[in-house]
Amino acid sequence: MHKTCLEDTVAAHIIEFKERYYRLAYSYVKNSEDAMDIVQESIYKAFSSLDSLENPSYIKTWFYRIVVNTSVDILRKRKREILSNETFLSSIDEGEYDSYENFDLKTALDSLPENYRTIIILRYFEDLKLQEIADVLNENVNTVKTRLYAGLKKLRIAMDEKNEEVLI
Repeated sequence: MHKTCLEDTVAAHIIEFKERYYRLAYSYVKNSEDAMDIVQESIYKAFSSLDSLENPSYIKTWFYRIVVNTSVDILRKRKREILSNETFLSSIDEGEYDSYENFDLKTALDSLPENYRTIIILRYFEDLKLQEIADVLNENVNTVKTRLYAGLKKLRIAMDEKNEEVLI
């Protein structure tokens, strides 16, 4: 496929599904500005690496992978920033830490390890098939299945524990 035609196809795809990509990015960063930055950065990365898209019929999984990887990169960078800020703040703060519990599904989902959370979000919130998720994450489909079921089990346990705390 000619490069200009491929650029047009990718651009049309991104425009058509922009809300999905924004939702996916938002599910990682929980902030609209950061989610928009992720989508923008993902678009830049996509057009910078068009040659890595070997088959235009895989645009969907190819761009999902870019969005997931960009989201994870932003989170890692933010984690490093938070750790350095917390070290500074803890050295000057003598006050008590306030902890507020939130018992909803979103909080339980956020508490899952990243590899489980990503698969659950892609499967149930983005409605991707297991094979598509495997392609996005560059994983074997059986690995995706195992992580999906393990993640759902962890999510169920977390929700049950939260519900027991409420009842007590």
